[in-house]
Amino acid sequence: METPNNPEFEGPTIFGHPKGLMTLFFTEMWERFSYYGMRALLILFMTAAITEGGMGFDDKTSGAIYGLYTMGVYLLALPGGWLADRLFGLKKSVWYGGIIIALGHFTMALPGLFSSGDYASKTALTSLDTNSFFLGLILIVLGTGLLKPNISSIVGQLYPEGSSKRDAGFSIFYMGINLGALIAPIACSTLAEYDWHLGFGLAGMGMVLGLIQYKFSGSSLEGYGDAPIVLEETDRVKQNKLRSMVTWIGFGAVLILGVLFTGIVPIDVSAIAGASGTIIALVAIGYLGYVILFGGLNKSDRNKVGVIAILFLFSAMFWSGFEQAGSTLNLFAERFTDKRVLGVEIPTGYFQSINSMFIIIFAPIFGGMWVWLGRRNLEPSSPLKFTFGLLLLGLGFFVMYFAAKIAASGEMAAPTWLLMTYMFHTFGELSLSPVGLSLVTKLAPKGYAGQMMGIWFLSVSLGNLFAGLIAGEASGGTEEALSRMPDQYLLIVYTVIGSAVLLFLLKPIIRRMMGNVH
Repeated sequence: METPNNPEFEGPTIFGHPKGLMTLFFTEMWERFSYYGMRALLILFMTAAITEGGMGFDDKTSGAIYGLYTMGVYLLALPGGWLADRLFGLKKSVWYGGIIIALGHFTMALPGLFSSGDYASKTALTSLDTNSFFLGLILIVLGTGLLKPNISSIVGQLYPEGSSKRDAGFSIFYMGINLGALIAPIACSTLAEYDWHLGFGLAGMGMVLGLIQYKFSGSSLEGYGDAPIVLEETDRVKQNKLRSMVTWIGFGAVLILGVLFTGIVPIDVSAIAGASGTIIALVAIGYLGYVILFGGLNKSDRNKVGVIAILFLFSAMFWSGFEQAGSTLNLFAERFTDKRVLGVEIPTGYFQSINSMFIIIFAPIFGGMWVWLGRRNLEPSSPLKFTFGLLLLGLGFFVMYFAAKIAASGEMAAPTWLLMTYMFHTFGELSLSPVGLSLVTKLAPKGYAGQMMGIWFLSVSLGNLFAGLIAGEASGGTEEALSRMPDQYLLIVYTVIGSAVLLFLLKPIIRRMMGNVH
């Protein structure tokens, strides 16, 4: 229900919230539709035989590409936010990012426009196949880096400082994320049954729909997320230099990509993925060490940054397991799961909607549970919630150990194994993810809030990369790999549960280092 005036907000409201929230809700919903719709198909498309319309890559290569792609999505959120603050503004960054994302999806759909859909006689990939595939992935990464961090920042700007409705506004916004992630795998996977490229094209159409409603309802965002106003001549000179720098970096990137696409320089994606993980970890830990030693902080703040460094490692561990949903577990659903429901075989991608379904069902329950426990002074500390998240992740993979034993014996596993795994993983996500975001904002010293949040997203990025690399080893793509698969899942269980135990033992030290943060 729209009301024209509300003393808390400047413009019209809907159900007590700024009208602009609905614009951002649907933009984010359609962007997530495009992301999760394509992600549900990605590793299946890469590992599918060329005669089936796929790329014909082996599991190790596919996992490395998947990991680099999902890593890039989170990694480029850092420069995306920086460019928006200093050059484009938040609103324009969302608009430009959405356009680039849509172009990426349509680029991946491009080969389908030039084929009859009969791939049975196809024996090799063409340059159009490979170039459009990799270029599409790169465009989606670039566009998401511009859109994802900045649309959330606009949501925050809609609410005045200290507004009691801010948390509720973000809850509504995040519901849009899960709604898009729930619908997309079902819709895109259904079309992909006929042709992979139709699935990619539908993901692109989702982003186009988001852009259309963003443009037509954009008046509700008047005065929010505008480009920075430059008044001083010195600032104008700085901004022009920044534009030139961005242009030259873009030109250099295009040149490098052109060299790679033409095959002049051979690409070893597994080596690139491994090196990327090492670089991200060293940069994050090195930067945190620099802040602690040379950041001019007092002892209390140094301890708090130390806690963020510890949580960085455990967060990366969690996401390296959780994000196997789109890689390892997706391949398990494709190869080793009985997908018949009421006598009809469902597409593999449908399983990618399960996490979002559980989030929508259980997020209010978890939120209410923490409030209920808090009123009775029984709410677990943040480190303990982190421990619960890792334990639940490990429990989910312990379920997969038994499913893998069934698959290794030559039988098809029931879909309930994956359902149980996704349920435990969702519980782990609800225990760790919102807690981690909140805790970082509380622990960050004054003047370091944005940088510390960047460190959190680096941990997510690193976890996504490792998830792809693990998929190349634990997906059972060959007879030998299938026989090793149960042990691979058990190794993941031991690693994750061991991390949870270590974090539990460190809990008293972490609590002391947190000081007055609870």
